[in-house]
Amino acid sequence: MRTVRTTCPYCGVGCGIDATVKGERAVSIAGDKEHPANLGRLCSKGTHLAETVSLEGRLLYPMIADRQVSWDEALGEVASRISACVREHGPESVAFYVSGQLLTEDYYVANKLAKGFIGTPHIDTNSRLCMASAVVAHNRAFGEDVVPCGYEDIDCADLILLVGSNTAWCHPVIWQRIEQARERRGARLVVIDPRRTETAERADLHIPVEPDGDIALLNALLAEMRDCRLLDRDFLGRNVEVPEGFWDGLDAGASGIEPSLFGQLASLVAAHPRMITLFSQGANQSVCGTDKGNAIINLHLATGRINHHGAGPFSITGQPNAMGGREVGGLASTLACHLGFSEAERADVARFWHTESLCSGPGLKAVDMFRAIDEGQVRFLWVIATNPAVSMPDAGFVRAALAKCPTVVVSDMIADTDTGRFAHIRLPALGWGEKDGTVTNSERRISRQRPLFAPPGEARADWRILCDVARKMGFGEAFAFSSPGDIFREYAAMTGLAARHGKVLDLTQWAGCTPQDYERMRPFQWGGAHPLRARFPTGDGRARMVCVDAPPPRAVDPAWPLRLNTGRYRDQWHTMTRTGLSPKLSLHRREPLLEIHPEDAGLHGLADGGFARVATAQGPAVYRVALSDAQQRGQIFTPMHWTDVMGSGGRTGRLAQPLHDPHSGQPGFKDTPACVEAIRPEWRAFLATGEIVVPQALYWSRARVEGGWLYELAGDGTVDIEQILPEGRRSEVADLARGMRRIAVSDADGRLRAALFVTRSGELPSRDWIAGQLGSDLAGLGEWLAGRPAQAPADTGPVVCVCFGVGEQQLLAALSDGAATVAEVGKATCAGTNCGSCRPLIARLIEEAQTTLQEAAQ
Repeated sequence: MRTVRTTCPYCGVGCGIDATVKGERAVSIAGDKEHPANLGRLCSKGTHLAETVSLEGRLLYPMIADRQVSWDEALGEVASRISACVREHGPESVAFYVSGQLLTEDYYVANKLAKGFIGTPHIDTNSRLCMASAVVAHNRAFGEDVVPCGYEDIDCADLILLVGSNTAWCHPVIWQRIEQARERRGARLVVIDPRRTETAERADLHIPVEPDGDIALLNALLAEMRDCRLLDRDFLGRNVEVPEGFWDGLDAGASGIEPSLFGQLASLVAAHPRMITLFSQGANQSVCGTDKGNAIINLHLATGRINHHGAGPFSITGQPNAMGGREVGGLASTLACHLGFSEAERADVARFWHTESLCSGPGLKAVDMFRAIDEGQVRFLWVIATNPAVSMPDAGFVRAALAKCPTVVVSDMIADTDTGRFAHIRLPALGWGEKDGTVTNSERRISRQRPLFAPPGEARADWRILCDVARKMGFGEAFAFSSPGDIFREYAAMTGLAARHGKVLDLTQWAGCTPQDYERMRPFQWGGAHPLRARFPTGDGRARMVCVDAPPPRAVDPAWPLRLNTGRYRDQWHTMTRTGLSPKLSLHRREPLLEIHPEDAGLHGLADGGFARVATAQGPAVYRVALSDAQQRGQIFTPMHWTDVMGSGGRTGRLAQPLHDPHSGQPGFKDTPACVEAIRPEWRAFLATGEIVVPQALYWSRARVEGGWLYELAGDGTVDIEQILPEGRRSEVADLARGMRRIAVSDADGRLRAALFVTRSGELPSRDWIAGQLGSDLAGLGEWLAGRPAQAPADTGPVVCVCFGVGEQQLLAALSDGAATVAEVGKATCAGTNCGSCRPLIARLIEEAQTTLQEAAQ
């Protein structure tokens, strides 16, 4: 066995991992206690990475249409199609859509090939969907896309504001830092979010703003600090350019929230100058996301709460290498290494790359790129490590555009994705555990991602695929990299151009690193803890306050009376191509749920556990209904993860409107006009099976379980049993009067292959026990058909702690035995002692139990 220090492939926290390789595709996972980002902590997704490294579903060979081909043929076809497209339609007929899942070295080569040698500016990244507004806000305020603080500032802050961030679910390791700051220092926590998330439940103060109400609130807060004479006039005078008339329109009375809540917020901000504001997708994914970012930065600049410990505006990125992509130029709006498209910057880049084909200006951002594909302006699209047919807004339109594009190339590690189904050419790429390179996390810390396993099949590194195509096109000399270390050295040298143009980004100390230096690289933070302390990278060294106006209140259209918000689930990631393979990560939410306030549900005839169709102007999608008073009236929430591969319902990308921020091009996923209607299927069912099937039903979704898959189904008419059940010995019970039917299928050795339970009017049994019987012969036929063992085991309840498999009933038992705090529950059950993302729910259970006891005592 050998242990490899590497980095987690999920969110932008950038946690270090100690991965101990135990076999050909077997590994055990532990947090790297020496990595500054996590100090040994991991979230549930990182903890269960070992469940996702099998070769199940992998794309292992190059494919043209449905034909397996050699690499030489596939690369030649890609290169010839690009060359023909450029020759016939010009370089801007070619586009690349890439991903924050790429390593920096992959990103660098893709950007160099597209902008430098093909000559197209049209390379954009799915990071456009998550943090592009923060990038533009940084550029407008600071003169460069630089995060001005780091994780240690959370540790020493006295007041932590979370704006549009369900941190406990989406960045659990940062959430642990926040919890520790509260426990050790008494730090106060404010959550600004329309939803009462589990993060908001644990806050000292929750501000339930209306969707896109952040700017009005933040402007009013800044006005209140001015009126209370809490601006840092010395800092402003020395370091900040304030536009004429900036203060004139600010009104402390125009916060958009209850005056009492605003008073509490203002008092906390006034009393705690050591304040850090973390903002994420809830702020960025908006048609006014850039202005939200600048409203946050304005507050910190005006009060001098920046460039010192415990203070600053902190954009928390969603992907493991969104920052690396921003640095090398992966966004269409930048050239390379934080450089723009001025004549001087273009000349320096052209000289550095030794090219005469450099693109002339910014390219198409993601939403506009797919519009250009639809209009026939872009005729060749190369999609790398992302799934836009699912993740883009108005995904139905995106699919129609992909279907019209003459050439779609997809580089991916997964054989069957919604986007891959539109590809003319599919190229097998490496995944986590096979890749070799670097990533940059939210605090500008660069870490190594190292390989654990040999490349499977004929899969290749993304940078290698890109270099091979470049050589086929005649650009071999510029792409003669033999290792990721070669690429990193060139990139590090290129950052010298950024420094020449007054930027902070500078990695030139790594330009001459040896292969051994690169291999031994330990995590390091470029720019230091506070990279803007000496000066801001503007022409005069001063930051800029930016005038931002709150959007007008949205008029409610009677046809679309609800406001749709979208986001992540705790234990899933993007479009579930990796996390969907983990039985444990599938426990938390096995289906896509429509979360709606009970009063709204009653108004629209929806029942908890029933089904509903959510519709917007872009299209419909079907969800299971979950009533939740955490939703405000008039607002609904759906998850972003489900795909055609994983179900017929829950396709949230179909619903989101394609409107985007005018400055950043980032789509507004958080506020789409919508309506709902109840669906009452004639039958409901679930299927536990060891095989993947595609049911023909009104609604279906699948989730991974040990030994196979658990399907939820609903429909009208007859159930197509032959289409979904495998071959084998079938045993059946039925009650025609109640519309109940149960079928168990076993193999020749008596092991359970599948179990189908259908009802038209009754209740279905619990899924967990029968799903756990797949591949087993330990239970009897009667037990299988009953859906429960003859001697019922103790009911542990819904799983709360995925890391240790602790159920709700086990937690309640610990409370009955005297546990009274989250720590005491953890000591009794282990729940909440690893990633911490379940601790808010444990705290809620404690509060509910204590309330019940108090009421009983009255």
